[in-house]
Amino acid sequence: MSAEAAAEIRTTHILDLAAEGKRLDGRSPDEYRPISIEPGFVVTADGSALVRIGETAVLAGIKLEPGKPFADTPNAGVLTTNAELIPLSNPTFEPGPPQPGAIEVSRVVDRAIRAAETIDLTGLCVTPGEKSWVCYTDIHVLDHDGNLIDASLLAAVSALAHAIVPAKRFEVAAADYPLEVRHFPIECTFVRLGDTLVVDPTFDEERAAQGRLTVATDETGRVVAMQKGLVGAFSPDDVKQVVRRAFVHGDRLRALAKGGPA
Repeated sequence: MSAEAAAEIRTTHILDLAAEGKRLDGRSPDEYRPISIEPGFVVTADGSALVRIGETAVLAGIKLEPGKPFADTPNAGVLTTNAELIPLSNPTFEPGPPQPGAIEVSRVVDRAIRAAETIDLTGLCVTPGEKSWVCYTDIHVLDHDGNLIDASLLAAVSALAHAIVPAKRFEVAAADYPLEVRHFPIECTFVRLGDTLVVDPTFDEERAAQGRLTVATDETGRVVAMQKGLVGAFSPDDVKQVVRRAFVHGDRLRALAKGGPA
């Protein structure tokens, strides 16, 4: 049997199960896979976190160093987010320039962090117009079994929450201090499988899906960002349902990102 035929049979099976409210791994449509977060995973980084959602593994690292603020924001620091899809993490990834998937992950994660005002960029200013902290957030996908966006933001926010500004090393201040995180955005991704909306899709479910919708919420009750992906439509009622479910899941995932119980 060819790989294409096997994939088609698997997709049909996934859709048939979804129509009955079931999934290949036994989860309900509104259930995440097991989640774990290991902050401080990279000791040489200013902040880091390894996140696992099922078999998906994403590592986020934070690097802070002095730089020059942008001319249009002289009183603010600089935040930059980059995602790398390592070829060893999935056969569909190839070496070379950033792929569309990597660009989408980095942009969606960056948008949520900025829209939620996760960190106060004005607090990263050292000397207006001359010196500020540049905060690099690097995301590395180690194993891809679906739902990279949720895992990537969860890793990035957890890494930021545990980051230390190396002020003493760069002679900016007498001592290092924790990076202040003001808000904790969480993204929850849903895909349409026939008439069923399931959260935290696996790689196979993403391949079978007829649309993807990601909703980012914060602890104040705001929807700070949304991202539509794949081919397929969502009705207004679908969007309302997804938002309601995203708030419920967001509270639990936020507790994990902060280091508390789920």
